[in-house]
Amino acid sequence: QVQLVESGGGLVQAGGSLRLSCTAAGSFGIMNTMGWYRQAPGKQRELVAVIISGDSTNYADSVKGRFTVSRDNTKNTVYLQMNSLKPEDTAVYYCAVDRDRVYGPPYDYWGQGTQVTVSS
Repeated sequence: QVQLVESGGGLVQAGGSLRLSCTAAGSFGIMNTMGWYRQAPGKQRELVAVIISGDSTNYADSVKGRFTVSRDNTKNTVYLQMNSLKPEDTAVYYCAVDRDRVYGPPYDYWGQGTQVTVSS
């Protein structure tokens, strides 16, 4: 049974930074696709960034140049470094992983979500 352990959310002022992490605990083998989605109140869940084995990445246009997704395969962990945060980045951020190389939902596993709040 794979459990996704997320950390790093919180409250930050606009212009600040946060780093999210997500570890696929209890997994057997590498999770080829790891990434982050977010859902703001009243909105649909949307892609933030994903990274696929071989270090192919995909970002939402709204975060390009501000967010960086990376991974540590030895720890089955994915990171999201978020800089120059804006109030519109406020959302619950969900980790998503899949054993295969996939470019969108569905994913094998989803995290519980971590709240990111950016104050103006």
